[in-house]
Amino acid sequence: MSELLNDIRIAPSILSADFARLGDQVDQVIAAGARVIHVDVMDGQFVPPITMGPIIVQALSERVKAAGAILDVHLMINNPENQIEAFANAGADTIVVHAEATTHLHRTLNAIREAGVLAGAAICPGTAVESLVDVSEVLDLALVMSVNPGWGGQSFIEASVGRIERLSALLGPGIPIEVDGGIDASTAPLVVGAGAKLLVAGSAVFGKPDPELAYSAIAEAAGAV
Repeated sequence: MSELLNDIRIAPSILSADFARLGDQVDQVIAAGARVIHVDVMDGQFVPPITMGPIIVQALSERVKAAGAILDVHLMINNPENQIEAFANAGADTIVVHAEATTHLHRTLNAIREAGVLAGAAICPGTAVESLVDVSEVLDLALVMSVNPGWGGQSFIEASVGRIERLSALLGPGIPIEVDGGIDASTAPLVVGAGAKLLVAGSAVFGKPDPELAYSAIAEAAGAV
C-alpha cells in the first residue's frame, strides 16, 4: 500500500464526481491509470459543506482494491479522532486529519496507525508548515492545502509552491507530500517541482466531459506513473 505513494501520482477526488454514476466514474479513472482515489469528507463544522461518510468508502472499497488501487480519505472534520475506527472499518487505506481540527495531533496519528491505516496530517494555507515537524515520527503522509478547504473548483494559491518546498526540506524524502486544491495540467508540474508526490485533482478530472482523458492529461503534465 505505502509503495503506491513513493511515485508521483494523481489522486482523483470523488468530491467532484457525478454521484449518480460514481462507481462508473471511478472505474474510468482507474482504467486511465489512477491508483489512489481521494475521498473528501466534510462535516459542516470544520468547513461549511457536508459531503460523505464511511458508507461511501465502504461502497467503493471492494472495486477499488480489486483494481490494485487505494482509498485516500481526507477528513475535513472537527474531532476526527472520533471517526477513525468507522473509516478504517469501511476500508480506508490512508486517513488524513487536519492539524487544526484535533487537539492532540500526535495521539490521533498514532490511533490511525493502530487501526492499520496509513496516517496523514493536513495543513490549511494559514498554518505554518513547521507544525508538522514534531509529529513526523508518526506521520506517513503530509498534505498541503493549496486552497482553503471546503469547496471544489477553487483557484490554486501560488504561495503553496514555496510551502511545499519548505515542508519537503523539513520532512525529508521519507514522508510523501500530498497537495490538494486547484490542481490541473498547468499547476501539476509546479507542485511536483516543489517536491509533491501525490496530487489531488477533483473538478479538473470529474468536472470534464471525459474524466479519463482529463486524468491522463494531468498525469502526463505531472510526469506521474
